[in-house]
Amino acid sequence: MMDKNTIIGLVLIFLLFIGFSMYTAPSKEEREAAMRSRDSIAQVLEEEKRIADSLYVVEQEEVEVIEVVGDDAAVVAVQAGSFTQNTTIEEQEIAIENELIKYTFTNKGGRIKKVELIDVKTFDGRPLVLFDEDDSRFSFSFFSNSMLVETDKVFFELQNDNLPEKVSGNDSVVLVYRLFPSNEVALNEEEVLSEVETSENIQIPDRSSYLELRYVIRGNDYMTPMSLNLSNMSGVIQANSTSLDLVWEADIRRLEKNQKYEGMNTTIFYYDGNDVDKISESKLAKKDFTTSLKWVSFKQHFFSATLLACEENFESGDIETQKVDNEEEYLKNARTNLIIPIKSLDDASFNMQWFFGPNKYSILSSYDQKMERQIPLGWSFAPISWINRFAVIKVFNWLENYGISYGIIILILTVILKLVLLPIAYKTYMSSAKMRLLKPEIEAINAKYPKQEDSMKKQQAVMALQKKAGVNPMAGCLPMLLQLPILLAMFRFFPTSYELRQQPFLWATDLSSYDSILDLPFSIPFYGDHVSLFTLMMTLATLLYTHLNNKMMNTGAQNMQAMKVMMYFMPVMFLGIFNNYSSALSYYYFLVNMITFLQMFGFRYLVNEDKLRAKMEANKQKPVKKSGWAKRLEEMQKQQQQVQQQQKKRR
Repeated sequence: MMDKNTIIGLVLIFLLFIGFSMYTAPSKEEREAAMRSRDSIAQVLEEEKRIADSLYVVEQEEVEVIEVVGDDAAVVAVQAGSFTQNTTIEEQEIAIENELIKYTFTNKGGRIKKVELIDVKTFDGRPLVLFDEDDSRFSFSFFSNSMLVETDKVFFELQNDNLPEKVSGNDSVVLVYRLFPSNEVALNEEEVLSEVETSENIQIPDRSSYLELRYVIRGNDYMTPMSLNLSNMSGVIQANSTSLDLVWEADIRRLEKNQKYEGMNTTIFYYDGNDVDKISESKLAKKDFTTSLKWVSFKQHFFSATLLACEENFESGDIETQKVDNEEEYLKNARTNLIIPIKSLDDASFNMQWFFGPNKYSILSSYDQKMERQIPLGWSFAPISWINRFAVIKVFNWLENYGISYGIIILILTVILKLVLLPIAYKTYMSSAKMRLLKPEIEAINAKYPKQEDSMKKQQAVMALQKKAGVNPMAGCLPMLLQLPILLAMFRFFPTSYELRQQPFLWATDLSSYDSILDLPFSIPFYGDHVSLFTLMMTLATLLYTHLNNKMMNTGAQNMQAMKVMMYFMPVMFLGIFNNYSSALSYYYFLVNMITFLQMFGFRYLVNEDKLRAKMEANKQKPVKKSGWAKRLEEMQKQQQQVQQQQKKRR
């Protein structure tokens, strides 16, 4: 409780606070003056906003493309800084293809308008187009005469004549687009004749100032070099400019049957020269960079479009994934803004490369740009990626050369892997056989020490028995742990293997996706709306293997019952998971189980358990040399027993 003095002090502080507020409050005249001042400021701000809006409208009108229909062609007027275009301009497209890609170029923006991969189809048989003008944007931007110029809104001039329609083999073709300032636009033929009639000293405008985009198309290559070149642009581009902005954006198209799984493998990857990283596939996000970037890639499940810097890196930038409106045809929106360093506006070049192609390990790794790290081969855990890169992919690609079915290739690969693991499988079987032979004696020990307080004695007796018989209880676990990286490597390899895309086998039309023998009119939670036969076969084979394995072990120990239930539950859980996965993966695990059955019965036939029992009995008669670890364990057990006895005495 507060005393009298405390209450008086608080009241005085409150009165002082009120008095100070009243003393410092503005007078009526001051409040009216402040009101007039706020009204004046509001009027000024409103006028500034009106002027700014007017300027914005004027600016928009200046850069707007206005079409006037004439007799021969559309006359367009485009104004943007020093790049005012008032000539007869119409968009012109050029299609050039090599052995792998069909490119469509346009003079509007001097860009690649469309990319179509040759001899590759979407899941429903349509031409595979990575992007076109309707769902993508590519533009450089800079300031000229205090106005923002975006190159995708202005028209370039093609500098080539008689370009071939196709390039093959070791041949290549160079495609050059140039953007000239308005005072350097060339006169057409009629204008030249008109000038000649009226003037003896006609001067054709100097065309030494331009922004150039140069492309090189090679006959048999997924990589397309592109360079940005500036010539005598110091009087055109804002004088203090040291960089240009590059904007690349695309709605990433749906190309595969399993749209959900394809979306889970679609995102933006990037490489800063040290590490390859990405935006998580499971979320939409934005990432800003203050450091340089070597490349940025819009990566899909089996294909990617990648923009790479060559000698110099992109100075900085940002990347972002966003939701798309049309979710039936597209997966995500990907966008990047990159800063291109420019050392001189009068003579500068920035070399880049485009990659448009499949996410096939052998192709991506051949460019030595770490683009293969976009393929999820288990890079975060080295043993998994090593198995995939140096074993599975090598063998897989070697078997491809024989032109056999990919289903048979998977069978051969599985047999090879099981042969490699055969010594481990044999060791695992021998460990389980020894444990099975010791089961009666272990049960006798359990009966001898039924009480909970004797658990330490029981454990000690079991370990002594195993030691005498020459049985290592961990011998069966270690081989299983050694096999785990291979199982995980296969889990990574098959769903992401481009080689399996649209490859049929038996009833499966596409080994890279699920095989459906029955489409359901409804969706089952955690399972899906279809029935995958390979997944069913894998599940049944796993359950059968689990049953036979438990029967061979034939242990009724209480602490093993929960493990038994879990072993039966896991295959049922995998039934729901694998139903929407690659059918090649389910097929592989089915083959693994079937070959394991054959191995198990083969081992039972080859291993004489009577001889094995006799050998274990002989081991029991030999003196057992205790290891340092065993001695320390016994000492710990004795100490624990002493603690338990002391606790009993206290009670």
